[in-house]
Amino acid sequence: MDLEQRIKNIFLKYGAVLGVLYLTLTIISFYLITAISVSPIVFVALPIFSRLCLPIVITIVLCFSGRKKIGGLWTFKQATTGIFAMFLMAFAIQFIGKDIVFDKFIEPNGVRKIQIAAIKTKSSNLQHKGYDQKTIDKEMAEMKKDLVHQNNALTPGAVIQEVIFSILFIFLFALIFGSLFKNAEYVSGSQTTNQRQ
Repeated sequence: MDLEQRIKNIFLKYGAVLGVLYLTLTIISFYLITAISVSPIVFVALPIFSRLCLPIVITIVLCFSGRKKIGGLWTFKQATTGIFAMFLMAFAIQFIGKDIVFDKFIEPNGVRKIQIAAIKTKSSNLQHKGYDQKTIDKEMAEMKKDLVHQNNALTPGAVIQEVIFSILFIFLFALIFGSLFKNAEYVSGSQTTNQRQ
């Protein structure tokens, strides 16, 4: 098996691991936000931590592990290809697991539950800050109006567009991670060898 194929195989497996972890963190975050009355800071920070910070740390660990498994030497192209395969596999697992299975069959009212939790959180935050009931009612009416508009925007075309943007975003991230995890010594060494030939 050549090096490129080994990289793809290793990083597709890592993508499955990353996808399952990301899916698990997303579902745990959903239940924590909707089941527990949380402060506005926790309401915002929990998804950022579980969907962004922790997955980035896990991705970095997997990239180092994958690079070590193939011998520690790879070019920018090899790094980008492997990391893109990992991200694409993780996205596929997340999309199928969360957007199709979880949202359609396990928690079909999940979006509504998150919206209710957001309304409760904002309402309690405004009360805590000492706003009068008239101002709170006005803010809640505007928020509900925005949420209805968001619900109406969830069409099949919008979902397809979101998937396309996600894949482009994944490729951009793969390029960034590929440039960070490429092995500079290997690249400069191979360039020197080519120049001698």
